[in-house]
Amino acid sequence: MIDLYTANTGNGQRAALALEEAGLPYRVHKLDLMAGDQKGDAFQAVHPAGRIPCIVDPDGPGGPVTLSQSGAILVYVANKSGRLWPEGSADRLAALEWMMFACTDAAPWSGVLFQSQHMMPERSTRNEGYIQDKLFRFLGEANARLVGREYLAGTYSVADVALYPVVALRRETLGNAGGFANLLDWAARVGARPAIQKGMAACR
Repeated sequence: MIDLYTANTGNGQRAALALEEAGLPYRVHKLDLMAGDQKGDAFQAVHPAGRIPCIVDPDGPGGPVTLSQSGAILVYVANKSGRLWPEGSADRLAALEWMMFACTDAAPWSGVLFQSQHMMPERSTRNEGYIQDKLFRFLGEANARLVGREYLAGTYSVADVALYPVVALRRETLGNAGGFANLLDWAARVGARPAIQKGMAACR
C-alpha cells in the first residue's frame, strides 16, 4: 500500500491521478497547507523539506521508496504499473516531452497566476494579465498539438495526466477566452475517465 501525502493543488492532484490511473493501491493523507501541516513534525519526518505531493512505497525496487515531485511520482507509478506509457519508442518520447511541458512550463505559470490573484501582498492587474498571457501561450501550444489527436502523445499517457489539473482549473477562463476548442474537448475526454474523477475527489 502506497501512502500519498497530498493537498488540493495541481501538483497534489497530479499524484493522485497517477495512482488512480496506474491502478496501484494507495492511502491518502491530506495536508492543510494554509494551516501549516507541511511544516509539522509528523510530515517533516516523512519529507524534511515539507514538500507535497510525496509518496512512501514500502514495496519499492530494492526496498522502501520515498519520493516527491509530481512528475517524478507520475513516472514512478507508470513504470511500476506498466500503464500510462505508449507502446512505441517515439510515442514514449512524445509522452515524456509533453509531460515535462505540463510540469515545467504550463503548471508553474498557472501556479504563479493563482498566487498573484490570491496570495501576494499586493494585486497588480497588469502583472496578472502578463502572467495569464504567458500561461495561455503555453496552453495554446497544447491546443495546437491536439489538432487531429485525441491525446497529447496519440494514446492516453503520462502527458495527459500531467496537464489535466492545469486545464481543469482554468476551464471556464479558457472557454471565455476562445481559441482553445481542441484543449477543452480533450479536457472533457480526460475528465470523464473514472480514475480521473476519483483522483480529483481524493484531494478535496
